Amino acid sequence: MTVPLLKIGAVLSTMAMVTNWMSQTLPSLVGLNGTAVSRAGTSEKITLFQSPDEGWQVYTSAQAPDGKCLCTAVIPVQGSCSRDLRSHQLRQLTEKVQNISQSMEVLDLRTYRDLQYVRNTEALMKGLDSRLRVAAESQKSLNAKSFQQELKDKMTELLPLLPVLDQYKADTRLIVHLKEEVRNLSGSLLAIQEEMGAYDYEELQQRVLMLEARLHACMQKLGCGKLTGVSNPITIRASGSRFGSWMTDTMTPSADSRVWYMDGYYKGRRVLEFRTLNDFVTGQNFVQHLLPHPWAGTGHVVFNGSLYYNKYQSNVAVKYHFRSRSVLVQRSLAGAGYNNTFPYSWGGFSDIDFMVDESGLWAVYTTNQNAGNIVVSRVDPQTLEVLRSWDTGYPKRSAGESFIICGTLYVTNSHLAGAKIYFAYYTNTSSYEYTDIPFHNQYSHISMLDYNPRERVLYTWNNGHQVIYNVTLFHVIKTSGEL
Repeated sequence: MTVPLLKIGAVLSTMAMVTNWMSQTLPSLVGLNGTAVSRAGTSEKITLFQSPDEGWQVYTSAQAPDGKCLCTAVIPVQGSCSRDLRSHQLRQLTEKVQNISQSMEVLDLRTYRDLQYVRNTEALMKGLDSRLRVAAESQKSLNAKSFQQELKDKMTELLPLLPVLDQYKADTRLIVHLKEEVRNLSGSLLAIQEEMGAYDYEELQQRVLMLEARLHACMQKLGCGKLTGVSNPITIRASGSRFGSWMTDTMTPSADSRVWYMDGYYKGRRVLEFRTLNDFVTGQNFVQHLLPHPWAGTGHVVFNGSLYYNKYQSNVAVKYHFRSRSVLVQRSLAGAGYNNTFPYSWGGFSDIDFMVDESGLWAVYTTNQNAGNIVVSRVDPQTLEVLRSWDTGYPKRSAGESFIICGTLYVTNSHLAGAKIYFAYYTNTSSYEYTDIPFHNQYSHISMLDYNPRERVLYTWNNGHQVIYNVTLFHVIKTSGEL
């Protein structure tokens, strides 16, 4: 009886070795460990697509009238683009491999446990075999009743071995199934690689990254442009009340994707800080800041790690630093109306509106001296001192909302459905023009509209929905021969 037992032990031991090999080797074959695998016979690495949900697109058109290059570029929000179909298939295959690896790990543990039990019962089986041999050799002196009882006790001790053997049979079938899954995965991977071609994937990916970096650098060199269009709205989340504001930092490195969320338009003090845009969408992973002074309106902005907002029932500007959780400075905007004296057309204590463009911090408000017309002021972000002001001549109560791009203030004619960007004031020339730039007011009540120069998108709060718009800027690039 020891020979069959040793065979069982050898089979189970072999199963353990096979599962251990597959659980360690199979993930590396498809890039599960570090997303890198080696080609046979070489030390060259193939890097699979990393961060498949990241990426961006640039749409351009060019003409050359009068020796000038005219470019129009649209950059969508980060993460709105996706990689190609083959990358998606590779991710699905990687997930299958992960599932198979987990199954193999469970099978390995179970096999080890069963093998230990079989080894423990080996002594019992040897003892039973020895007892049977003694009984066969001395049948005359054997007490049948006591021998029967002893045999019964031994068999009782061996009964738990039966379910172990049943489990072994089931695991054998599972191994056959997993082997078939591995064959299918290998075939799928080979087919994808053949269809994609015999590229050096690491070199190809580096070239793509270099191209993206050059495109980003190109956009930075393009600098400022004139707004010519607004995309269709992209709804990020539906949450909160009818009025509120949400934003990302307009100056931090692009790797920082924190989102700040401020529900309501007056007496609020609670600011939620989400770690990433995805956390904001799911409503998870956030910390709370409790402002020392309540806010008024929705014209807040986050700039270089600090929140700039209007203190409730005053024309005081407040700079709150998130890291230290303290007010660094506060200063009154001389003559600025507050407490619904000169709000936007929707009301909501929107008398003072802070905003940031490529050149820095601005404040939009109105004074009695300006007869209710919009005043746009450059503000020192350290001291909150007004550096220079412009009277736009546009009545603030007739404006739905406003935002600033490259020193140009753009004003909407309504906060309701059918609104369009109707007026533009150029601070560089102290001039204005009426415009006709439509945009889709999907939820019919905009209570916050701000431009983010880092991402080149418009952030809006629209009737309890957090929405973004891409913008199209018109650039005129002078050649080196021009003055």
